[in-house]
Amino acid sequence: MSAVLPVVVGVDGSAPSLRAVDWAADEAVLRGLPLRLVYASLWERYEGTHLAEDPDQASEEIMADAVVGTAARRARRRHPDVTVATDVLAEEPEYALVRESRDATLLVTGTRGRSGLAEALLGSVSLTLAGHAHCPTAVVRGGQDDRVAVPPYGRVVVGVGKDGREFRAVRFAYEEARRRGVPLDVVRAWRTPVYETTDQPRTSGELARLHEQEAAEALDAALRNLPADVETHRRTVEGHARSVLAAASHGAGLLVVGARRRPRTFGLQLGRVAHGVLHRSACPVVVVPEPV
Repeated sequence: MSAVLPVVVGVDGSAPSLRAVDWAADEAVLRGLPLRLVYASLWERYEGTHLAEDPDQASEEIMADAVVGTAARRARRRHPDVTVATDVLAEEPEYALVRESRDATLLVTGTRGRSGLAEALLGSVSLTLAGHAHCPTAVVRGGQDDRVAVPPYGRVVVGVGKDGREFRAVRFAYEEARRRGVPLDVVRAWRTPVYETTDQPRTSGELARLHEQEAAEALDAALRNLPADVETHRRTVEGHARSVLAAASHGAGLLVVGARRRPRTFGLQLGRVAHGVLHRSACPVVVVPEPV
């Protein structure tokens, strides 16, 4: 029997991380999995900005073990039956959480930690995890308070690339839509290059139809082996992929994109599309590792 891998969420006491706890608890219940709350830092106490206030907690500086305790109470208030484990690691969060992702079904993080910068800017930890985690990584975006919406869920949107090879991302999005009981929107953005060399002269309209047809074929490839038990909508949209997907995220419950993982490659492994939607999405984003 294979091991039951938990939903892991990185916590740090900030409002974005508390929203991530809510979202991760919902996801753990949907999947019937345990929830693991991890606080990783080389600093024992918080300094500078205040932690997000919790109704059951004083607002003074809190030790790290109290941070995970607060997060655990939060998860259990939202879902009393969820199984919760906590851990405090004296490590940089990027390294600790990437390692945690080896034994996780899903890794969850907020948009950013405690900072005086605008929350609209994505934190470096979230970007690092999205670019290097071994399992799908959710970055919980959307919402201006310290809570995420409760079900019913909005639709699930997944982006498909030029060749339609985002099979893991599409499968992940399908499974999420099925669990949530919502439609699945499969989107392929396309553009006609400003300069394009062809064997025969073509009008701009002919070129546009050609590229739109290629986009439709990419959707066919991505959906070829997908079960038909989820309401699925296919869309080809002209425009930059990151802008098209950011627009599609409005009113959605989840946006899913794939990211190629190149073995033994250092540096951030996120393409422009994934990087763009992580900064601009109006809803939570899941980045699913795809093989090269």
